[in-house]
Amino acid sequence: MKKLIALVAVAGFLTFGMTQNSFAQNEQNADDLAQIEQNEDSQVEQAATIEDSDDQIQQGLHYVLKDKFIEGGAIWMMPILLCMIFGLAFVIERIFYLNLASVNSQKLLSKLDAALKSGGVEKAKQVCRDTKGPLAGVFYQGLDRTDEGIDSVEKAVVAYGGVQMGKLETNLSWISLCLSLAPMLGFLGTVVGMVFAFDDIERAGDISPTIVAGGMKVALLTTVFGLITAIILQFFYNYILSKIDAIVGDMEDATISFMDIMIKNK
Repeated sequence: MKKLIALVAVAGFLTFGMTQNSFAQNEQNADDLAQIEQNEDSQVEQAATIEDSDDQIQQGLHYVLKDKFIEGGAIWMMPILLCMIFGLAFVIERIFYLNLASVNSQKLLSKLDAALKSGGVEKAKQVCRDTKGPLAGVFYQGLDRTDEGIDSVEKAVVAYGGVQMGKLETNLSWISLCLSLAPMLGFLGTVVGMVFAFDDIERAGDISPTIVAGGMKVALLTTVFGLITAIILQFFYNYILSKIDAIVGDMEDATISFMDIMIKNK
């Protein structure tokens, strides 16, 4: 009987212990599950934050510029915008023209030399007519004066070369005007905006940080956009100047070689 009671007691203790362990394990599993859910929610929030940040980075510059342009006021910002539009239009026109004006001078000289040897002046003229660019026009004018002597050829090349160089610099003055006018309009808007800010202070009768900061912000925005326009146009203006210098230098070297070919084949 005592053994039976002892066995029942042991079985009870074992059952109670297993139940306690089961309850403890269930509680631990519940805590782990809650922690996992909390981590997942945190990761979702971080992913959403990162996505929002990416959207702000991708769209930020466009919206910031648009908002600041509106804050600056249409009266002062529109002239600066027009300076940029017209300046870039002249820049694009000059870049296209200069690219078309660029030609392989050595290849053209070789064709002219071969044409003069095989077909004479008329065939060389045809080569110039078939070639685009100011250099071919200069050579054509020289070939057209062949009957008048080598001195006339040289004078025609020099004179028409000066005309073509002038055409290369067409519209540069307008680009320079837009380049200079944009920051000046920006400074003018800043000065006028500061005058309006001081008028607001005078009407308020007190130097409020809100009034001063708002007026100064609007005033300085015109200068910011004016300087941005000037920087962009200055970059393209210098590029166009370097392109013109390269074409002019190539034309001068080519005309010297052209005169040598004319003397050799006269």
